[in-house]
Amino acid sequence: MRRQGVAIAIALVCGGGLFHSASTAAAQNPPAAAKNPPAAVDSDVDPEAVKALQRMSQYLSTLRAFDLKADTIRDVVTAEGQRIQLAGVSRYIVRAPNAFQVDISTDLKERRFYYDGQRFTVFAPKLGYYASAPAPPTIRGALEALYDRFGIVLPLEDLFRWNESKDDRSAELKSAFLVGPGTVDGVVTDHYAFRQAEKDWEIWIDRGARPLPRKLVIVDRSDPAAPGYSARMTWNTAPSLSDVDFAFKPGPNDKLIHLAELKK
Repeated sequence: MRRQGVAIAIALVCGGGLFHSASTAAAQNPPAAAKNPPAAVDSDVDPEAVKALQRMSQYLSTLRAFDLKADTIRDVVTAEGQRIQLAGVSRYIVRAPNAFQVDISTDLKERRFYYDGQRFTVFAPKLGYYASAPAPPTIRGALEALYDRFGIVLPLEDLFRWNESKDDRSAELKSAFLVGPGTVDGVVTDHYAFRQAEKDWEIWIDRGARPLPRKLVIVDRSDPAAPGYSARMTWNTAPSLSDVDFAFKPGPNDKLIHLAELKK
């Protein structure tokens, strides 16, 4: 978020912030305002919509710690073109500038990712295997090294990168506009819609001084079946955390395996 009987044709990915957003998302019935946006929206990028992403990302970068739960639904597509939904729960425990734990549990697999400021470890608890590698001393450096060396992308990473001037992500947008107000789990938000070359996506962001993302929906238009991904996010921005939360300790039967690097 990167995808028997029915021969599922799309492999599930480990990602889709802190952490790169997932590459697919469920196609939902759009609200009335989104069905008939102003004509100019089809080809234009509203700068206020882009600024909303930047404000969100900037605010997220100021959080010294957080505990995030994301309830996710991902579509996979069978060889016959039938879409099937798989549910999951992801939990992110983060302490800036140098520690995180990400726990991903879906209908098909479980993965846990640990970073303690010195090493990164990926663990498959049901299989009993783990792999570890040295990592840079900051979260941002660790994420970039994981992608460059191992091709590992953690879910929702893009949410934290829209305010980075060195990487103008807005240049990839074909359209961007405010759909209108929306309520997610009782929280009043602003609902925005975006289009890129092969993806449509929507995000619901808290109003006011704490622009937290509350919901994300992505649709992959490169596939005729339009597989989708959605995440509903619950935030605790003042968690009580300790070093133990980020330290991986293998069990007596867990086996260390090699973390293969990408070929250059």
